[in-house]
Amino acid sequence: MSDNRFMRTQALLGQQKFARLQKSCVMIIGLGAVGGYALEALARAGIGKLILVDFDKVDITNINRQILALDSTVGKSKVELAATRVKDINPACKVITKEIFVNDKTLPELLSEPVDFVVDAIDSLNPKCGLIETLVKSDIPFISSMGAALKTDPACIKVQSLNKTKNCHLARFIRKRLKRRGVDISKVLCVASDEQVDLPDTALFIEADSHPEGNTRQRHTMGSLPTITAIFGLTIANKVILSLSELAN
Repeated sequence: MSDNRFMRTQALLGQQKFARLQKSCVMIIGLGAVGGYALEALARAGIGKLILVDFDKVDITNINRQILALDSTVGKSKVELAATRVKDINPACKVITKEIFVNDKTLPELLSEPVDFVVDAIDSLNPKCGLIETLVKSDIPFISSMGAALKTDPACIKVQSLNKTKNCHLARFIRKRLKRRGVDISKVLCVASDEQVDLPDTALFIEADSHPEGNTRQRHTMGSLPTITAIFGLTIANKVILSLSELAN
């Protein structure tokens, strides 16, 4: 019996472009609220190889917005959960998991394997800037997620270069840091929301954050909706799918 699980994608793109997806390798760094939904769509698009990177485990506070977070998965490794889910969607997909924290020490090894596209769904500022700088200087195609927290209007979400973003605190911080490092921010493709937010003080709070090196620190946490973070992830996946499939022309 033939396997028709991707017949609708193939019908839209055509056999040549769909075949390009099947031969592509995409690395997703960060499998949380945004990265999880990007992964879901890329797996269902028939991407042939996925490299999944995240050091974290599911926390009960993830359940409001992360596709991998369920009552039954609390405490479990995100990369292992993601790999199992991908295999259930597409058994033919080659999945590589890397349960590591992204920093200057791990980046060289992480990016040593050739990839066709990288999805940056990291939510920590320093690792994110280090990753973006390395990707730009290495000329590796990628798309980066800016801040989805505090946003409520899906119509304001768009794919744009980092130098074009506005009303995004995360993008502003990243622009400043990358400029100091000599990175051409016009080469940073990202998904960001231009929405101007005006929310109550309750949308911001402080919580303990576990760091992979063993220490616990306080971090500012912002409220977020499952709808907006999912749209960020799906928008990223859509851009990756269109970019990779067009390479078949």
